[in-house]
Amino acid sequence: MLTVFHTADWHLGQSFFGFDRDYEHTCFLEWLLAELQSQRPDALIVAGDVFDSINPSAVSQKRYYNFLARAHAALPDLQIVITAGNHDAGARLEAPAELLNSLNVTVVGTVSRDDTGDIDLQKFLVPLRDSGGNIQAIVLAIPFLRPSDVPLIPDAADPYLDGVRELYRLVTEAAVAMRATLCPEVPLIAMGHCHLTGGEECLDSERRLVIGGAEALTLETFANEIAYVALGHLHKAQMFHDGRIRYCGSPIPLSFAEMGYTHQVMRMTFDGQQLTAVDAVPIPRTAAMLTVPAEGYGTIDNVLALLEEWEMPSTVLLPRGVEGGRRPDEGAGDFKSRDEDEGGGSLRGSAFQGWSPGTRGEVHPFLEVRVLEDQPDPTRRKRIEQALEGKPVRLASIKVENLARKNASSDSSDQLANVDLKTINPEDIFLSAHLEKYGTAADESLISAFREILLQEVHAS
Repeated sequence: MLTVFHTADWHLGQSFFGFDRDYEHTCFLEWLLAELQSQRPDALIVAGDVFDSINPSAVSQKRYYNFLARAHAALPDLQIVITAGNHDAGARLEAPAELLNSLNVTVVGTVSRDDTGDIDLQKFLVPLRDSGGNIQAIVLAIPFLRPSDVPLIPDAADPYLDGVRELYRLVTEAAVAMRATLCPEVPLIAMGHCHLTGGEECLDSERRLVIGGAEALTLETFANEIAYVALGHLHKAQMFHDGRIRYCGSPIPLSFAEMGYTHQVMRMTFDGQQLTAVDAVPIPRTAAMLTVPAEGYGTIDNVLALLEEWEMPSTVLLPRGVEGGRRPDEGAGDFKSRDEDEGGGSLRGSAFQGWSPGTRGEVHPFLEVRVLEDQPDPTRRKRIEQALEGKPVRLASIKVENLARKNASSDSSDQLANVDLKTINPEDIFLSAHLEKYGTAADESLISAFREILLQEVHAS
């Protein structure tokens, strides 16, 4: 029997409306290390987006390397396989590969080619070995792929998608050959950082790989010989093909769009070549996310009334293992953060799991206030901040819907303060600008040309 943990999309170093997430990420890594020590899997695989930026901060890198070192010290036989995502700098991620090998960590960040231009397929094949050196599985460790990474397919209808499919076919073929020669009874486990057709996005936080339907891979990309496909990029956990193909999701909510579901890592069990079980291991949430009102938007007077009536405990809540945190069954307090809150359902948020009283501001809930108005109100932010004075909460975002325009927006000052430019869809801006300038919708040929240019820019960056 072989047990493997699957995680992805850590996004270490993320800034959330100007708030640092380092404490939440630290708690996640502490929790993950504790789970690894408790459940003692044979391997941990991380499917891309370790960092939120191609230039991660020193603090973020310290968290990452500290975790790897501590995991190896606690579990010397644990094998860790990491691939780069679209947020990572692949070459930088794998630069210390030789050093990390001494910690039983394998990192694949880039596609390598030989002097003739052929792709080095063996680089992607990572055998998982037991303490005796016997191969237990073969991992197809494929990172996020850019157009320049994939094989050139002559006369391909879609050079990028066809190239990605061809690369997975070639790597799978090489893995099957390795298995037949060295270890006929072990499973193949593929990794990828991509968007599958039908995958559910969180547009507030995921940097778009898909532009007008381009770059969405089909399930047929992954051959039936592969027992499990461990994916990253989409932040909501979801499965395809009877659970054989899965996104594990991000470990913490990276936007308010992600506040309503449980974040998790996946635990897979294999027997011989077969996947026998997949279990979701829920991740405790360090800081809640709340919206006022619970659904939709409210007038400024309605919102202010809700905020002023809202009572929270004088203390905040800490996860188990942090300054005296306890299990839920050991008496964690009565704080409610879902719709059943005593405010009559006016607050909406995510449940705390395993908390005890504490005083750290890093776990104060993040709050998004949603206001409906018919004209700009320059006093809006000040009035909201006054209503929240003294309450243990972090005002992250004020979203404004204008009655006249009927679309989510905010005045210029709130846009600059609260809108993450990564959430804006360039194609929507292009279509809107074309309609405004010419009075007609852009035709398909123009949209196609725009997508091609945008696709080049996305991959160039």
